[in-house]
Amino acid sequence: MGKVHCGRCAISSFCPAYVLSEDKRCTQELECLEFSTILWRWGRQQRKMKPVIVVHGGAWAIPDAMSGASVRGVKAAAWGGFSVLKQGGSCLDAVEQAVRVMEDDPVFDAGHGAVLNADCEVELDAIIMDGETLAAGAVSSIRNISNPVTLARSVMEKTDHVMLTDRGADRFANSLGMPRVSTEALVTEDERRKWEHYQKYAKGVKDLFNSQWVQGHDTVGAVALDCRGNVACATSTGGIRNKMVGRVGDSPIIGSGGYADNFSGAASCTGHGESIMKVTLARLILFHMEQGGALQLVCKQEEGAGKRGQTSRNRADQLSCAVPSIRRESSGLYSGIGTVVFQ
Repeated sequence: MGKVHCGRCAISSFCPAYVLSEDKRCTQELECLEFSTILWRWGRQQRKMKPVIVVHGGAWAIPDAMSGASVRGVKAAAWGGFSVLKQGGSCLDAVEQAVRVMEDDPVFDAGHGAVLNADCEVELDAIIMDGETLAAGAVSSIRNISNPVTLARSVMEKTDHVMLTDRGADRFANSLGMPRVSTEALVTEDERRKWEHYQKYAKGVKDLFNSQWVQGHDTVGAVALDCRGNVACATSTGGIRNKMVGRVGDSPIIGSGGYADNFSGAASCTGHGESIMKVTLARLILFHMEQGGALQLVCKQEEGAGKRGQTSRNRADQLSCAVPSIRRESSGLYSGIGTVVFQ
């Protein structure tokens, strides 16, 4: 399409620069924007979206003794994020706040309540992504930080990188003056007892993810749509109990543990990270939704994704995931908001 000048081109009334400038004159030249893109951006500014947030507390079979606390936890997270949206806050602020609530709740495997690795240490992963700009920040294998999602956002906003890991991430957190907490403060007594039960990583993975009902609590996440029509996602986890030191799953990987794009939607995944990473599940689901697929159908199509290639190595990976997603329709409005859980 080339350059667009307000007052000169055939579609001047739809030019975002024309619409948004106070004196109704073109303030900039727009390079190589398709006509549909211009119409959508203009229309989004003219119509205020109804804010929405969806949260998940992990794909696992919640014991009866923890069901009440889990429900209260996700409700508190949803209300925390939605209160940000109701006050006109951004979707990024909303998903960060929602995930922080769950990171502070020992019921969930994120921040406080995280599982222990093979060396009886806590290693945390998180990601946050802005659907408007595709900016993302992630951290992996960090220790002694109670809110990894906030550190991930700092990586996005205060560095030139997308992900920091291990010592580098810890050093960055120190440079920001982020408060440190002890491992004891992040781990519950119940987790220490369960850690003793699972002495081998392979056995733990099999018990957690390849049974009919998923055992052991898992990743938390949130997706949100704000009144400006922007979407965002955030995901945070302590990983798998008794995992090898340095193991990183899908959660902090862009396109796997989470993805957000204003032109398609947002998704946050939870489940067996090794299986999710094989198909970059979050981005794959949004890709299918871009093609017009219904959310339930899209997830059903990917249900056996973790089993691909098992004939060559006799693998028995089972993809057990919860995928909260927000979908953008061709009209520019968002719909198809919901959570699909499949095993």
